[in-house]
Amino acid sequence: MSLDALWFDPTKCFINGTWVPPVDGQFLPLVDPSDGSEICKIARGTTADIDAAVQAAQTALGGEWGRMTALERGRILTRIGQLVLDRVDALAEIESRDVGKPLTQARNDAIALARYMEFYGGAADKIHGETIPYMEGYTVYTLREPHGVTGHIVPWNYPMQIIGRSVGAALTMGNAAVLKPAEEACLTALAFAEIAREAGLPDGALNVVPGLGGEAGAALSAHAGVHHISFTGSVGVGKLIQTAAAQNVVPVTLELGGKSPQLVFDDADIDAALPFLVNAGCQNAGQTCSASSRILVQRGVYDQVRDAMAERYRAMKVGPAMEDLNLGPLISMRQKEIVTGFLAKGRDLKVAATGEIVAHAPANGAYVVPTLFDDVPPDHTLAQDEIFGPVQVLIPFETEEQALQIANGTEFGLVASVWTQNGARQMRLAKALKSGQVFINNYGAGGGVELPFGGTGKSGHGREKGFEALYGFSSLKTVAAFHG
Repeated sequence: MSLDALWFDPTKCFINGTWVPPVDGQFLPLVDPSDGSEICKIARGTTADIDAAVQAAQTALGGEWGRMTALERGRILTRIGQLVLDRVDALAEIESRDVGKPLTQARNDAIALARYMEFYGGAADKIHGETIPYMEGYTVYTLREPHGVTGHIVPWNYPMQIIGRSVGAALTMGNAAVLKPAEEACLTALAFAEIAREAGLPDGALNVVPGLGGEAGAALSAHAGVHHISFTGSVGVGKLIQTAAAQNVVPVTLELGGKSPQLVFDDADIDAALPFLVNAGCQNAGQTCSASSRILVQRGVYDQVRDAMAERYRAMKVGPAMEDLNLGPLISMRQKEIVTGFLAKGRDLKVAATGEIVAHAPANGAYVVPTLFDDVPPDHTLAQDEIFGPVQVLIPFETEEQALQIANGTEFGLVASVWTQNGARQMRLAKALKSGQVFINNYGAGGGVELPFGGTGKSGHGREKGFEALYGFSSLKTVAAFHG
């Protein structure tokens, strides 16, 4: 990627509407996971840069941004969405090189980012309070107000989409945002900042500080000037962020991943289910919080489902992201080591099928072979732990009760899917599954930005997407006026 093609400076932070070098003058290499080459240098922001960003956000709240009406905020977000659409192909190429995402998937992410801006732009002036019937002589009503400065720590697997659902919702409600993108995936976050500036977002309303999680991320989480934290990532880091935020009594939205099941019953439409069974587990090389890594299949159709999934696995090609194959590389060699370690723990299991890494894939790329495991015990490590790679396990079951027990038998609860034509069973399981989202005869519903998203258990708490995200990025104030 030629740096001349970028419309922003990756070696700088975006603070108060201006591109500024990191205070400490340090930088980090940004590596292309397809071949291990260095794309460019990025700023290594630290506590001083986070302080400057928070101060800029605070100033914005007391200035033009804080005085702006909901209608005006919505118009700016809508303009951001249009500018994103104008640069879809460029954003897709940047994302593909940066995180190893196949080009088509990266393009879909850019389109999704635009859709978030469109949705939230249209919703900005439609968040209403309510009047509450009360005692004679009182008029009581509620107001929705911004928290103030919001901190956003975004992971590397879906940078554009998560910026859209997090930062977009915060700005809609009038908050001023400080964004810390993952050090492995900063480019589209920085590109988004420049696009927002071009769209007319006032200085300080959005600030972006790249850097290491243990430095810039930790500083943002613990900053006394931040009034709400949004984090998507691992359970371990989520605990650290929640602990840091608790010292300032700051609310936190956590989306921490999952071990999401799909339940396939004997009466399921297998042909309709098959693409979802495979794609929901392997898309983005399995690096998806809501990836369907457990496929629970009733005995009567188990062999049929296994064989059909195996056929799709054997046709799966893995290679450089820009070649736009089925799968690209993992985000890094470190992530490759993690996934390879999990595969080693499956040596005692039977492999139903694997995909193929193309012969010309660079040796320094972070590639792993997609693997489908057969007849896996529900308590096995591969059926319990989040792998974050293109690995799925097939688990047979006999009865609805057994399927439910297995599905609910992990620490996570993010997404679940049920494949059956039995309407009563659909309703029973939708209610009984411990999951933030349940899909009936589909998986993901196209990823709609309107659909509240979040988990239970160690999948986190709070909700993103849709109007629920807007409620989460605001505080409810009750006004009780006595007039006699």
